[in-house]
Amino acid sequence: MLAEIAAANAAFQVIKSALSNGKELYDCSAAAQSYFNNKSSISKRVSSKGKSDLEAFMALEKIKAQEEWLKDYMIYAGRPDMWGDWLSYQAQCKQDRLKAERIAILKRRNMIKMIMNFTIAIAAALVIIPVFIYVLILLL
Repeated sequence: MLAEIAAANAAFQVIKSALSNGKELYDCSAAAQSYFNNKSSISKRVSSKGKSDLEAFMALEKIKAQEEWLKDYMIYAGRPDMWGDWLSYQAQCKQDRLKAERIAILKRRNMIKMIMNFTIAIAAALVIIPVFIYVLILLL
């Protein structure tokens, strides 16, 4: 949890300094993606545990304040429609995370299915081979 908070804060600082120095949002896209991913994991932790995990809740509140700064900066000091592009980028990152989660779930299901098939094949072999040997012994 501390790693996600530290990574989100570091990514925000990179984004803030890049935008303050006149760079565009796409110049710091790696930091933005790190920021979103860490924000998402912190948000999931807060929603799963409620407000009882004070550290995660306060980190999420700090991230909300950071996003307010970004919104104000992008609306008033950024290029036209920069905030809209930022929201679109966030949506794209969320879709990428969901796609990665679905792929991970499918890989896990396929692995479980392969293990089950292998187990069934071994069990069948353990049953069929002795029966086959017994039949061979009887026929000879």
